[in-house]
Amino acid sequence: MSSYENHKIYYEADCDLSVLDGQKIAVIGYGSQGHAHALNLKESGCDVVVGLYEGSKSKAKAEAQGLKVLTTAEAAKWADIVMILTHDETQAAMYAKDIAPNLEAGNMLMFAHGFNIHYGLINPPADVDVTMIAPKAPGHTVRSEFQAGRGTPALVAVQQDATGKALDRALAYAAGLGVARAGVLETTFRTETETDLFGEQAVLCGGVCALMQAGYETLTEAGYDPRNAYFECIHEMKLIVDLIYESGFAGMRYSISNTAEFGDYVTGPKIITEDTKKAMKDILHDIQDGSFARGFLDDMAGGQVHFKMMRQRASEHPCESVGEDIRKLYSWNKDDEKLINN
Repeated sequence: MSSYENHKIYYEADCDLSVLDGQKIAVIGYGSQGHAHALNLKESGCDVVVGLYEGSKSKAKAEAQGLKVLTTAEAAKWADIVMILTHDETQAAMYAKDIAPNLEAGNMLMFAHGFNIHYGLINPPADVDVTMIAPKAPGHTVRSEFQAGRGTPALVAVQQDATGKALDRALAYAAGLGVARAGVLETTFRTETETDLFGEQAVLCGGVCALMQAGYETLTEAGYDPRNAYFECIHEMKLIVDLIYESGFAGMRYSISNTAEFGDYVTGPKIITEDTKKAMKDILHDIQDGSFARGFLDDMAGGQVHFKMMRQRASEHPCESVGEDIRKLYSWNKDDEKLINN
């Protein structure tokens, strides 16, 4: 039996929302995930407040959407369940200052990403449950799918089961969030953290952006119109990814031309070589041994100098200005302008 076969997928029938009856939930943060968690749980009948730092610009938005807002410390003191949905690099200091002093035995501390627990930046007391519900979608999708009566897949993990009911409580939270409608895969904090970081860096963000940019540069350096290069190497990526999302690689290949499919088989291995795979293994090793986390946190603590420099350099790439001009041609952008202006 493969090891992954031991990891169960839970659905709504496996979750008991009534486990949260009488439980007070504090959602810390009101960004992409925070707003979705707070609103979905509230509409599922849960007792929810939002915890924000003093002076947060999100307070007015949360209150306008019918949510009660407290300071982070007040919310942690009030709640039985505390879900932390702030940036990874700010969680440890915020936890030490506002949450740790207000935790009580039997409380549940929750996360949507295992970074701070896995790398030992947050060390909860032994008498609280520590769990994770990690939706596999951006917050706005978690929210829109919930409103449509559907859900997005998610992960569930239990790091510490002080009450003996940690999994039941986490699954009840998943039901309130709406993700149990789609399925919640059992995992661990370590697995979620390391695979999430690797996927972001090597494939979804770092890998895909670098691949598209290299293709754009190859065509423009060969003298082709930058607009053609943008369409072929960047714009059309969404069309292919949508096909893969809907029906996998086989479904995508069924939908494209024979020419494209033949080129896929012949050329893909020339681009993603054994050297590429070796680089991926090195990236995974840096994630596993904490090297990436240390470098990231050091840069965040040092004023984000390297981070801001890389962001600036990326924003100045020629494909950005070409893409901005091309996106003005899209009909839906005109609709977006109407929405913004109204």
